[in-house]
Amino acid sequence: MKSWQIVRIVAACMILLSLLLGVPGSPLFHAQAWLALSAFVALNLLQSGFSRWCLMESLLRRLGVRGGC
Repeated sequence: MKSWQIVRIVAACMILLSLLLGVPGSPLFHAQAWLALSAFVALNLLQSGFSRWCLMESLLRRLGVRGGC
């Protein structure tokens, strides 16, 4: 798997987890404060879309994960 794929999978999992923990109708509801995690991940995706730079992708590449298309 390439670094950009891992970034997107992790982002999707973080958003789904925060929705499970933050939406009152969810069976795993804990507190609505978890919804802030969704906002944080979305803002990071938005920032990386405009700047073409992602901290997580940079860290993955340093760990030896392949980059590219």
